Amino acid sequence: MSMIIKSPKIIIAYIHDIFAVFFAWVMAYVFRFNLDIPDFYLSQVWQVLPYIIIPQSIFFIYVGLYRGLWRFASLPDLKRIVIASFFAFLLILAISFFINIPRSIILLFPILLVFSLGTNRFIYRFYREGNFFKNKQGKPILIIGAGKAGKAVSKELLLNRKFNIIGFLDNDMSLHGRHINDIKILGGTNLLKELVNRFLIKEIILTVPLSSMDARKDALLQATNLNLKVLITPSVDELVSGKLTISRLRSVDVVDILGRELVNLSDSKIKQDLNNSTVLLTGAGGSIGSELCRQIVQFKPKTIVCLDISEFALYKLEESLSKNKNKNNKINFIFLLGDIKNSNLINRILKKYKPSIVYHTAAYKHVPILENENISEVFSNNALGTYLIATACKKNNVDKFILVSTDKAVNPTNIMGATKRLAEMICEGLQEPKGTNFVIVRFGNVLDSSGSVIPKFRDQITEGGPITVTHPDITRFFMAIPEAAQLVIQSSIMGEGGEIFVLDMGDPVRIIDLAKSMIKLSGLTEEDIEIKFVGLRPGEKLYEEILVEGENILPTRHKKIFIAKTKKVSLGWVSSLLSWIHKVPSKKEETIKSELNKWVAEYKKQ
Repeated sequence: MSMIIKSPKIIIAYIHDIFAVFFAWVMAYVFRFNLDIPDFYLSQVWQVLPYIIIPQSIFFIYVGLYRGLWRFASLPDLKRIVIASFFAFLLILAISFFINIPRSIILLFPILLVFSLGTNRFIYRFYREGNFFKNKQGKPILIIGAGKAGKAVSKELLLNRKFNIIGFLDNDMSLHGRHINDIKILGGTNLLKELVNRFLIKEIILTVPLSSMDARKDALLQATNLNLKVLITPSVDELVSGKLTISRLRSVDVVDILGRELVNLSDSKIKQDLNNSTVLLTGAGGSIGSELCRQIVQFKPKTIVCLDISEFALYKLEESLSKNKNKNNKINFIFLLGDIKNSNLINRILKKYKPSIVYHTAAYKHVPILENENISEVFSNNALGTYLIATACKKNNVDKFILVSTDKAVNPTNIMGATKRLAEMICEGLQEPKGTNFVIVRFGNVLDSSGSVIPKFRDQITEGGPITVTHPDITRFFMAIPEAAQLVIQSSIMGEGGEIFVLDMGDPVRIIDLAKSMIKLSGLTEEDIEIKFVGLRPGEKLYEEILVEGENILPTRHKKIFIAKTKKVSLGWVSSLLSWIHKVPSKKEETIKSELNKWVAEYKKQ
C-alpha cells in the first residue's frame, strides 16, 4: 500500500483499475440483458457493487498488479490480470449463494474484467512504442544478429523514437524472412553494403555472441570498410539479468577484431578439482590474476586467497568481485598484501589457508624498464621469488603449483624473458615423483592488459597522435584475457607435473596493422593521426616465438593446448643457479648479462 501512496502514477493506475471493475460489472449486465436492464437487476448492480469493488481492489495490490510499468506491459502483467479476474469469478460465485445473480453474469464479469484491465495497458504500450503509426523519422539502423541479444536490443530500441530499425541481418538462412518484434530478418551480412547505400545507414548494432567470433570479425571488417559506426552489446550476463539497455551498448574496439572464440572448458574435471577447494593466486590484482579469479569463481571453490604487492590492485579486484556478490556470496575471498619473496609470510599463508592449488602470476613484465638499472630486482622477483614460493608449496604439501609464463621466455633477448625462462626451469627442477606437481603455462601477449600496446595506442589517438610504433615489421601474438585465463585453468587441470603447456596463440599480428585498425575504428584516418617509427627498445625482439630451440610440441586432448618437450634440469642445477642469483646484486649489469648464458643457453643479449 505504501508503494501506491508514494507514486502518483500508481495512484492513477489504481483508480483506473477501480473504474475498470465498475465498468466490467455494469457491462456484464448490459450484455446479459441486451442494453435493457430490468429495474430489479439494475438495483442489484448497485447493491452488489461495493462487495465487488472493495475486495477486488485489495486483491489487485496483493497480486502485484502495480509492480510493472504500463509502457512495458507484457505476459507477466497479463498473468496477474488473469489471476485477479479469476479471484473476481470466485468472489461473484460466493456472493451468488446469498444474492440471486444470473449465472451468465458470473461468467461475463471476469471475462470483461480481463479486457477492461488489460486493453488500456497494452494500448498505452503500443502508443509509447510508436506501433500505431510506424515511425520512419528516426535514425536508420541495422541490427546484426537475430539471437537473444538482438531481440533484447530491438525491444529496447522500439521504445526510443530516435531510431528506425530497418531490419536484422543474420547468416542463419533458416531465419531469413521471419520477424522478431515485428522487425524483418532481411538476410545475411552479404546484404550490408546494399542496405547501407539504399537506406543511408550510418550506424549498426552488432549482437553476434563471442562464441561466433569469426562471424563477428567478418561483420566488423565489413562495417569498418563502409565507415559505419558500430555499437556492440555487452556481456551475456547483462543480457540474462535484463540489464541490457541502449546506454550499455559500447563502441567497437580492436579487441573485438583480434579476439578469438571462447574456449569450451572441460567442466566436469575442473569442477572436480576446484569445487569446494581453496585456491591461492599471486599477482591476483594483475590482468591475468584478476581474470583467473573471475573465471575460477564459476567452479564454486570454498576459498580464494588473493595475494598482491599492490594495495590499489587488490582494492580494484575486491571492488570488481563485490559487484557480483549474489553469485559469489558462498565463496570466502581473502585479500592479502604481501611480497612473494617474504618466505615467512608465504609459509604462514600456506599453513593457515592450506590451498590445494596455487596460480603464480606475480612477475615483473615491462621489458624496457627491466633491461637496465633494474636487473638485480628482476632476478630477485621473477626467478628467486618463484623458487621461494614454489619450495614453500612443496613444504606445505600443496597439490599443484601453476607457473604462468610468457613467450618472451623463448630464445630470450631480454632480462625479463630470461628470468621467466629460469622460473620455468626452476619449476622443472623442483618436480619430484611425489609431492607438489609443478605445471608451467606459456603464452604471448594478452589484449588490453595493463602496460600493453593497445591501451597505449588508445591514449595516443585520444591525444591526437602520433602513434609510436617501434618498427614497421614488428609482430606479436595476441590473445584475449578471458581466453588466456580459461586455457591456464584448463592446462592446470590437465597437468600431472613437470610439463610446459604451450597455448595456441593463432597468427602473429603486425603492430603497424594494429595501429591502422585502431585509427580507423576511431573514425579517423592516417591523415588525422600520424604513425611514427621510433626504433626497437632495449631488449625488444622483432617477433616472438613459442618454442625454445630444440623443443618439440606434442598435442593434448584440447585443440588449443600443446606440451613442449624440453630438456629437464636437476635439483642440483637449481641449487647452483640459486647460489649465482644470490651473488647477482653485487655484480655489474654487463657481467650479469654475459654470465647469464651459462644458465639460459639460448639467451642472446641485444
